[in-house]
Amino acid sequence: MSKKFDLDSMSVDEMWQLYEQLSQMLSARLVSEKRELEKRLARLRIETRTRGAERASEDRPRRKYPQVFPKYRNSNPPYETWSGRGKQPRWLTAALKAGRTIEEFAIGKAESSKRIGRRRRP
Repeated sequence: MSKKFDLDSMSVDEMWQLYEQLSQMLSARLVSEKRELEKRLARLRIETRTRGAERASEDRPRRKYPQVFPKYRNSNPPYETWSGRGKQPRWLTAALKAGRTIEEFAIGKAESSKRIGRRRRP
């Protein structure tokens, strides 16, 4: 359908009919393209699942990460701690804005190795 339309000479009814035809053609093409894309996505999902299964079957031991102990403790309440990694907690940010220093919240080395709030069973 490679006609050239003279839209200036067309009546409103003719233009509306052309609009309806275009809308139908566009919706049909969009539906068919959507189906094709969904098929491609399904194939990609299957491929990634099989790759993931192959990787899991390699039996590679997981890397062991060292335990990270807290380096800073809130004085009130003392169960709020921070290891010094990642984003600063809200209680520490608020205290620093209030004029306190981070050294005031530092935990000593002997104290940092203890687990606060957890007791080991005998």
